[in-house]
Amino acid sequence: MDKMLDIYELLKTYGTYIYTRDPIGDLMLMEDEIRELYKANVLDSKDYQMALLLIRQETTKLRMKENNQS
Repeated sequence: MDKMLDIYELLKTYGTYIYTRDPIGDLMLMEDEIRELYKANVLDSKDYQMALLLIRQETTKLRMKENNQS
């Protein structure tokens, strides 16, 4: 299963739905929400670090894709 979908599902569990029609903007909001869940002691450090890693990898991939299309 797609790991990004896992993060979307995790956020939905806590009532957070993110869709702005801007994939990079969505990822930035997801990162903020994951950080807030961690600060609230909802996520353990392992899940927090893995989620941030996946979000940042996806952000890098999308930015590279954008740059190649320009």
